[in-house]
Amino acid sequence: MAKIFEPGWVSWRKALHDPVYFARKVLGIHPHPGQAAWLAGSTRPENLLVTGNRWGKSYVQAIKLLHRAMFRIRPLKYDGGGRYTIVAASITQDQANIIFHAAARIVRGNTVLSALVTSIKRTPYPEMVFGNGAVLTARTTQNRGTYLLGNDYDLFSFDEAAFESDPEYLINDVVMMRLADRDGRLDLISTPNGKNWLFRKMLELEKDPERGYVQFGDSRDNPYLSQTALERRLRCLPPDRVAQNIAGQFVDNTLTVFSNADIDRALREKTLEGPVADHQYISGWDLARKQTHTVGMTFDVSVKPYRMVAFTRFNNRSWSDVVVAIRQMQAEYRSMVVIDATGLGDVIVSDTADLHPIGVVFTPRQKAELLGHLRLLHNRGEIIYSEIVQHEPGEATWSLEREMREVTWENNHRFDAVMAMALAVWPKRSRIVFPGAGPLPVRVTAL
Repeated sequence: MAKIFEPGWVSWRKALHDPVYFARKVLGIHPHPGQAAWLAGSTRPENLLVTGNRWGKSYVQAIKLLHRAMFRIRPLKYDGGGRYTIVAASITQDQANIIFHAAARIVRGNTVLSALVTSIKRTPYPEMVFGNGAVLTARTTQNRGTYLLGNDYDLFSFDEAAFESDPEYLINDVVMMRLADRDGRLDLISTPNGKNWLFRKMLELEKDPERGYVQFGDSRDNPYLSQTALERRLRCLPPDRVAQNIAGQFVDNTLTVFSNADIDRALREKTLEGPVADHQYISGWDLARKQTHTVGMTFDVSVKPYRMVAFTRFNNRSWSDVVVAIRQMQAEYRSMVVIDATGLGDVIVSDTADLHPIGVVFTPRQKAELLGHLRLLHNRGEIIYSEIVQHEPGEATWSLEREMREVTWENNHRFDAVMAMALAVWPKRSRIVFPGAGPLPVRVTAL
């Protein structure tokens, strides 16, 4: 071990400022060019790395975390308190452990770091403590970041960020507040998962290079991978999967219900408007359950494309408040009413019986048919709506556009606005006689 402290063996000043030199000279690791670019370039407040599978993102991130922990890299004005914390986080604890375990293997195999790390523990969660007081830990982001609360960080590394179920709330309301104390940094690293929230984050950071650094990586960049195995995968995978899983590109997710192009065509600057005489309207209502919201929207279905003209979204209200909201919207537009009758929803259907609502129970088959019909209208360009954005205390910003882009065939339980929209246009698929300005039809309890 004495050799590492011999004059000229390593320039510690250079190792401090050059993580690629640190990897090669101190760790004996030779990152491939893409990994070297990430180590050198990801120094902004927010850094985004999107790669194909087996590019080596977890391994290079382990190198980066060790470098920052060893030298406690941050603005000097925050270095007096002694506390320095890095978290390797991910959507599950097992996934979060991958980078931590990679870092631990590097430490165990390196004489320098072994001497500088005082302890490594595995339970109740992984934690590595350095002699300089720096701590590297691994935590899950599950339950909306519950296991991150009460802590502060100098670097938050989020692996497989594209697969987070509630990303805006987690990043904006949990993570960023825990980086604020000491001007901490955020690293988002992931394989792509369609053009979801991480795609929008990438576009946002590309427009602001002082704030963000963005890098992409192709699996074929990794010279340590078997090229023969890669070629086999290239022959077996369809083009869109090659683009996403190998090339590390954002592509439309085949599991999402609506294509980005169809949503772009449906979005309009302004569609909300008051009732027009002799027009026909339908109101759809998806009712809240626990952490979800009650959403109601009304469409003018007199002509195609069907046009959203009214919208409301709220939670933490009593059933009587929901009934009042339904009645108010129906009275304004004299609309046919379609209500989510799942579970206690049948109580709302009963309490609004004089409006002759259509009650729809959300069985798996019924939801698939509702979404399928709504998708067909999008495919044909027969539906338009405005972007709706809501800012709520204690929660991330919600938007209708984001919900439309993220709903999938498998994951649609918390997409209240999508289901309200599907309910509002569902009667146009069936052979229900539309009431128009005349008497309302006999109540239909199920479709």
